[in-house]
Order: sequence, then structure tokens, then C-alpha cells
Amino acid sequence: MPSGSTPDIRSEPLRKKSWVLLSLSAALLLGSGSFAGAETLRGALAKAYANNHDLNVARAQLRATDENVPIAKGGLRPTVSAVGQTQASRSSTTFGDNIRSTRSRTGALVGGIEINQTIFDGFQTPNNVNAAEAQVRASQKNLENTVQNTLLNTVTAYMNVRRDREIAAFRRQSLAFLNEQVRAARARFDVGEGTRTDVAQAQSQQALATALLNSALAQVASSEAQYLDIVGDPPGELDNGSLPPRATLPPSVSQALTISQNEHPAIQATQFAVDAASFQVKATEGQRLPNLAVTGSVENTYSLNDTDPNSASLPGVDVVTQNQVSATVGARLTVPIYQGGIVSARVRQSKEVLGQRRIEVDSTRDQVRSAVATAWAQKQAAEANVTGYRAQVSAAQLALNGVIEERNVGQRTTLDVLNAQSDVITAQILLAGAQRDAVVAAYTLVSSVGHLSPQRLSLNVATYEPEEHYQAVKDKWYGLRTPDGR
Repeated sequence: MPSGSTPDIRSEPLRKKSWVLLSLSAALLLGSGSFAGAETLRGALAKAYANNHDLNVARAQLRATDENVPIAKGGLRPTVSAVGQTQASRSSTTFGDNIRSTRSRTGALVGGIEINQTIFDGFQTPNNVNAAEAQVRASQKNLENTVQNTLLNTVTAYMNVRRDREIAAFRRQSLAFLNEQVRAARARFDVGEGTRTDVAQAQSQQALATALLNSALAQVASSEAQYLDIVGDPPGELDNGSLPPRATLPPSVSQALTISQNEHPAIQATQFAVDAASFQVKATEGQRLPNLAVTGSVENTYSLNDTDPNSASLPGVDVVTQNQVSATVGARLTVPIYQGGIVSARVRQSKEVLGQRRIEVDSTRDQVRSAVATAWAQKQAAEANVTGYRAQVSAAQLALNGVIEERNVGQRTTLDVLNAQSDVITAQILLAGAQRDAVVAAYTLVSSVGHLSPQRLSLNVATYEPEEHYQAVKDKWYGLRTPDGR
């Protein structure tokens, strides 16, 4: 080969190397940089808080639970009914011995008002009210827990989209690098500097990179669909995932455990459920006590009696009418003696439910304690992994640069370059995953102690206040419209 052509042959790999380095640098910038106008994590959290279907279902369910309080209070409220009744009859009587037959018709129209008022029901109503109020408080805490789960799912979906897009970008850059390696291997083979094996190795890695890119793109589509389901809007450009405010993160695992046991809404919900079950036991026991009720009614009765004037009875009388107004007041005392064992069984059943609710408190405490310990360990590991994988990316990139230089002077093979490039991509993917895990683990820790709420995260969104609806309906005596006008 002429000596004059040597500089041209060596300068081509150098140009390839420069192109590859620029491509990889661009991929890193795209993966880690911020986009102007990109959706922030806080913005996605605010959208999910306002639009998430599961969260809105939980809010509607709580509003329905609020109505149990006025329903329970109705046990000692009066009931007023308008009553009406009509009656008509016709009769024809035939007598013997040639006596004339009698034909008549009668009618009556009754209208009135009835009032029923329970005076004493064995303390059932007061205990039912207390149980309903405890159920409302439990449902409010369950809603808080649902908010936490929704916000955490949003963080997870957001970071999954970012991670999977970064991985797809790395796979795309890897494929571009391998396309260049295949072209360079063929060029070297054509001028007699390489072998067919080099070309085949590069083509093999190229085919694998194509398959891995397709899988990565499919994963991106799946993550984006999950994001749409949780947030309510499709993901556009996403900004860097930000960590939660420092004030929401406990300083130590021991403090995290203490805070979670006292403030986690899931634990508080089970405690209110215990209160509700306890009042329900008392309400059921009240069915064995006497019941006293007062009733009153006012009736106006209009009646008529129409008799044939030619009949044997009341001769000459055609129609007799009558109007009667009456009022009655009464009291009814019911003292249960034996009820077929039904009430006794209900009392035993409610006591078993109370025992179940107490066990659920202990179970939930253990679950929260385990979640806190797991989240703390995952957060520590994720932060350490980010540091380690970042160093691995830097070292792998430096090694790739060196292998390319050594391959250009004949000290390394194409397979060595491909392996070094694979190490870079692997390290970049691991780093993207660790960065995702670090953010998700931090929010998971905040959720495990019960502090993942729009107020503590200072989200720019109108906060739903369940107490407003409860206060609006708890003492309502009538009305079909809901507080929001439906």
C-alpha cells in the first residue's frame, strides 16, 4: 500500500471517533438537561391531584359517606305523613212477601296528617350518629391516604417516562455508533486492513442494538400510557425530577418510624374504624331496650249515604251526608322480651367486627413500619448507586475512548471496541435507573411517614376540603339538592 495513503486511512477513524463522542455527549445532555417549557414534576402532581379518576371517585365516595350522619340523626326526628283514603259501596236487598227491595250506595273520603315521634329507642340513634361520624373521619383519613398513593403513583409514572426516554435515547445513540462501526469495518475490510470477522461482529451487535431499541421504544409507549392514565394529560417534554422539600424528609429512620406511627392517615383511619365499630356494638345492644314513641293524627272524613226513596227503609229520604273532623294522640311503649335470638346474634356479630377492627390497627401499624424501613433503605441505596453509576459512566466513556485509539493503531480489535461501547451504554442505563430510583425512593419515604400531601409539597392547586361538604350536610333536615347544586 502506498505510504502516501496512510495519513488518510488514520484520519478517517479519528473523524469517526469525534462524531461518536459528539453523539454520546448530545445523548447525555438530552437525558439530563432541562427543556424550556417542559412539564415539571410539581406540575404533573398538581394535575394528578385535580384530574385523577381514582382520586375523584374516592372524594365522591366520601361525600356519600357524609350523608350517613343525617340519616342516623333521623332516628329521633319526627316523621310527618299526609294520608288519604276513599271508599265506595253499593247494595241491593230484596225482601220476601212482596215487600219492596232496598237499593243504596255509600261513600267516604278521608284526608289527614299523621305525626310520629320516637322519644326513646334504647340509645340506638345517639350511638348510630357517633358511629356514622367516626366512619366519616375514617373515610376522610382514607381519602388522605388515597391522595398520598395517587401522588406517589404520579412521581413513579413521571420518573418512569423520563428513565425510559433516556434509555431509548441511549439505545438510539448506540445503534448510530454501531452503524458507524459496521461501515468502518467494511471500509477496512475493503482496503485489506480488517477481516470478515470484524464485519460480522459489528453487524451482530448492530442487529442486537436494533432489537433493544425497539424494546426500549415499546417501554416508552407503555410508560407514557400509564402517565396519561394517572395524570390525565399525555406527557410532553418532562423536566428533571425534583426531590421533595427537605422539610418533608425525616432526618433519621427512628424519627421516621415515630412520625409514621402517630401521623400516617392509614393508621388513623383504622383507629376511627375501631371507634365506629365500638359505637355500633352499643347501638345494636340498644335493640334489646324499651322503645317509646308518640303518635298523633288529624283526620277529616266526608261521607254520604244515598238510599232509594221508594225503598222499605227510610222512606222519602234521598241522600244523607256527614263531615267529621277528629284528632288523636297516643303513646306506644314497646318492651322487648324475646326476639328469636336475632338481636343477640347481631350483638355478638358486632363485637366480632370490633375485634377485627382492633386487629387491623395492629396490622396497619406493622405495614407502615415495614414500609418506612424499606423506603429508608431504598433511598440510601439509590443515592449511593447514583454516585457509583455516575463514576462508572465516566470511567467507561474514558475506556471507550482509549480502546478506539488503540484499535486505530492495531492494538485492539473491533470486538474490543464493541464491548467497550456496550459497557458505556450499560453504565448510562444503570445511571438513568438509579436517578429515577433516588427520586421515587425519596417520595416513597415521605409517603410512608404520611406527609405526602399537596399542602406539604406546596403544589399550585386548589386543595379539596372534605370538611366543607360534611359541615354542609350533617344537620340538614330536608332538601334534595347536593351542596354543589346537583
